[in-house]
Amino acid sequence: MKIKAQIAMVMNLDKCIGCHTCSILCKNVWTNRRGAEYMYFNNVETKPGIGYPKQWENQEKWKGGWELKDGELSLKTGGKISRLAKLFYHPQQPEMDDYYEPWTYDYETLIHTKRRNHQPVARPRSLITQKRMEIKWGPNWEDDLADGQSARKDYNLGKIGQEITLEFHDIFMKHLPRLCNHCLNPACVAACPSGAIYKRDEDGVVLISQDGCRGWRHCVPACPYKKIYYNWETNKAEKCVFCFPRLENGLPTVCSDGCVGRMRYLGVLLYDADKVKAAASTPDPKDIYKAYLDALCDPNDPATVKAAQEAGIPDRWIRAAQN
Repeated sequence: MKIKAQIAMVMNLDKCIGCHTCSILCKNVWTNRRGAEYMYFNNVETKPGIGYPKQWENQEKWKGGWELKDGELSLKTGGKISRLAKLFYHPQQPEMDDYYEPWTYDYETLIHTKRRNHQPVARPRSLITQKRMEIKWGPNWEDDLADGQSARKDYNLGKIGQEITLEFHDIFMKHLPRLCNHCLNPACVAACPSGAIYKRDEDGVVLISQDGCRGWRHCVPACPYKKIYYNWETNKAEKCVFCFPRLENGLPTVCSDGCVGRMRYLGVLLYDADKVKAAASTPDPKDIYKAYLDALCDPNDPATVKAAQEAGIPDRWIRAAQN
């Protein structure tokens, strides 16, 4: 038994009202700068729908996450030789069009235009090329739609029969907040050629060393949730940091703190690191959830408490897991 602590977040999706407060807070704090304009570490999608980036759930296309080959876990993006061959060109790399081209508006036109018969218009301008553009897509383009057009392109619905799901009395809509899952067995860590991505031992937060990152971008397609982004200005990969500076000072993440619906819950989980690989190696994907639950440890079990203390986990963390 090798006990580790994981700062985890639980979301009550029934309480999410789709207000995007979490997305705006996260955007203003973490990605409000050049090179990160298209990044949303936290976004809220309307399901059924295509998502951000487009079709991010389609692992047949993006090759994200893990797969079981001959009883062993391996990255869907391929082994070391395959990844070496894709070092300078990766066919599963999402492009800007898969996210969206960020834009602003010519607000100066409204301010400096002289008096005339027609009202001036602030036209959209690309934040990448600085040229005028036609807006065709955005990170929440399908907000509150879940209509037939969006639902038909939802990757998950394609497997269960659209003719059944899109019947009027069966149509549904839900809001899905998404951020980095800080996985117990992160594919991005295994895919990084320079070893710049690591999972913190003390709290399980997955981070990218900006000093170690060389911009190979193998982490981007390897993530099954497409929550790692490439900063075209710094040539570095970036992702949700789970607001670790706030966590270290006893404060919740900004998305949790500002949530209008109060649907996010932060806490400490204790898990057995020795069971993680076995859980990830479950043959049937439908059984992985239960397998991961089995990897979690009862924080009130004396054996778990003793093992956690021997692993150097502070008593206050153990009490937090118990409460």
